[in-house]
Parts: sequence; C-alpha cells; structure tokens
Amino acid sequence: MLILFIFSKFKYLAVILQIGKFKTFFTMLISIWAYAMLWGWPFAVGFVALLFIHEMGHVAALRMLGIKATAPMFIPFMGAFIGMKQMPENAFAEAVMAYGGPLLGTLGAIGCVGVGLLTGNPFWYALAMSGFLLNLFNLLPISPLDGGRIIGVISPKLWILGLVGAVTLFYLTWSPIVALIIIMGSLQIHSSTKRSAAEKARYYAVSLGRRVGMGLAFLALLAATSFGLLAMEESLNAMQRRGVAPWVMQENHSSQVR
Repeated sequence: MLILFIFSKFKYLAVILQIGKFKTFFTMLISIWAYAMLWGWPFAVGFVALLFIHEMGHVAALRMLGIKATAPMFIPFMGAFIGMKQMPENAFAEAVMAYGGPLLGTLGAIGCVGVGLLTGNPFWYALAMSGFLLNLFNLLPISPLDGGRIIGVISPKLWILGLVGAVTLFYLTWSPIVALIIIMGSLQIHSSTKRSAAEKARYYAVSLGRRVGMGLAFLALLAATSFGLLAMEESLNAMQRRGVAPWVMQENHSSQVR
C-alpha cells in the first residue's frame, strides 16, 4: 500500500509481525476478515488482491534496482507494506521504486475493468474504482506515500505542496490515516532539512532528462488513475439509475448478522 516500510529504521515492527514463512498469508487473511466485516467477503478478497498487486509492483522495481525486498505484510485499514534492506542509492532510484507500486496497481484496476466489460457484473467496476482510488491516493505528493518519493526526484520542496494538499484532505474527510500521513510527512520534511548540503547534493544529483521523464510519468499515471476513478463512478451511477445494484456483496454478511 500504501506506505513503503524502511526495514532498517522500523525493524521492531517487522519483528512483531514476523510469523515464520506465512507472515504474508497470515496478515492477508486478517485484512480480508477485517474488510469483510464492512464490505462482505467477495469485495474484501478483491481489495486485498489489489493491495498485493500494488506491493508486487514495488518488489519488481526493487529487484530491477538490485535491492532485496521482504514479502508484503498487511495491516487492516492501513494497507500493506514491504521492507527493503537498503536505501536506493539516489533520488531517481527511489522514484523508480515508488513508481512501480501504483503503476502495477493501476494495471490491476484496469484488469478489473476488463472483467467487468466481459461479464457485465458491476461488482468488478466497484472493485476497479477502489483500485483507482487506492493508487491515486498513493500518488499524493507527500512522503512517505509513493507520490512523495516520486516527486522528490524533481524537488523535495514540492513536499510542501503535498503537505498542504494532505491538510486540505484531512479537513474534508477527518480521516485518521490522512492525519498519520501528515505527521509522517512533516517529520520527513523536518528530517530533510537536517541533512548536510553535500549529502543532499549527492543524493539528488539526477540529470535533467531523468527529472523531466519521471515528472511526465508521474503526471501520466496521475491522469490515468483520475480518469479511471471518474469513469468507474459514472458507470456505477448509470447502473444505479437503471436500477442495477453497484455490487452484490452484503448477502453473505447479512446471513452472519441474523
């Protein structure tokens, strides 16, 4: 998900969540159960699968960079994270690593759209909508979200804009997750001011071509996720106007309540 977890700095949490070779499967089941209590089992399974695809995008990017990654672990209502045992060598490598998650995650959401078109089942449109929203949220340009890591290669000063956007989003939603991101983003901005000029110059020594290329790639993915989200919302609204339920998930949940 949503937040890439730096293993070296948060090792204690990884140890707590370490459950042998089954840590990914175990935490995935816990998340599915938690989401199912709200949305029903089919949607919960699909949503966690989209989270998994997102994290696999990060893993693939890290492998391409020659960096070892841990298996994903899931936290209900927080998303998922992977661990990396070393930091990328520069801001461009960090941006590539961050870009892999929402890129593959968006492709996963597009896959749901394809299944929906083939079957005519609105459930897949609803699942695709959640996937587009998930990846769009992750593109918010504030660290530690993927968007913050991506735009860092252009200029870390852009994190200020991301922080303003996050504060605005919190004002509109009062989401505790957004509040946590604001805190972590503020700490990241403060931490960056403590780094020496030489260290920052070395880490952000990226060619103009790479900066422009990553910036264009970021805007393209931002446009794709935004368009996908709006398109799925319109499709579901049109189905509702025709009397078609957005998705049929609550039957199983209702039987548990009786």
